[in-house]
Amino acid sequence: MTPHIEAGRGDYAETVLLPGDPERAQWMAQTFLEAPRCINRRRGALGFTGLFQGKPVSIQTTGIGVPSFLVYAFELLDYHGVTTLIRTGTCGALTADVALRSIVISGAVRAESARSGQVFGLYEPAGPDARLYALALRRAADLGIAHSAGLTVCSDVFHHPDGRVRFDEARAQGALAVDMETSALYRIAAHFGARALSLLTVVDHVVSDEQTDYSERQALFTDMTRLALDIAVAG
Repeated sequence: MTPHIEAGRGDYAETVLLPGDPERAQWMAQTFLEAPRCINRRRGALGFTGLFQGKPVSIQTTGIGVPSFLVYAFELLDYHGVTTLIRTGTCGALTADVALRSIVISGAVRAESARSGQVFGLYEPAGPDARLYALALRRAADLGIAHSAGLTVCSDVFHHPDGRVRFDEARAQGALAVDMETSALYRIAAHFGARALSLLTVVDHVVSDEQTDYSERQALFTDMTRLALDIAVAG
């Protein structure tokens, strides 16, 4: 086991889905996996392993923001031998072309600005595994899932003093959405030579001020989870 994950070697599958919220992790495991077993409860960051279409798949909670995310991603890659990480997260849409409740597939990510709270070279763009990205685009179309794909931005500051203006530069660069973990995902995967992909469900909209209600968010993640698991099996 590691300092933050009580699971032993071999408890995680080679492919791990990474939601931030432990309630989402539990819902995903109980709804989609066959014979799921809980392998981590430490700090409430629930982790599960089960089968999807006969293939072992794990789901591990990562918490909110880059620091929390990196703790779990590092331990999964360094100690547990995980080779593929698929983020199943949430985002805010930055353009009217991206619909509330749709999915954004991050084809590249960069920090939103120098005030994003992300340092150590995170300002330069990073990207997903090319094969996983292509597979995600193809399977999302096959499954009829409403989606967009392209540049996203990442910030470690949720309650930002600049308000909506903070996104002007990102929107000018063509960014579709903002989240808090994707830059960490793509960079740590590259460091370990692992594969990574970020799938994001749009739960609020910067342009229209629309928001989803938290009560609907588990069912809201059905399409994203189906897509992530389909990729996990086919990839």
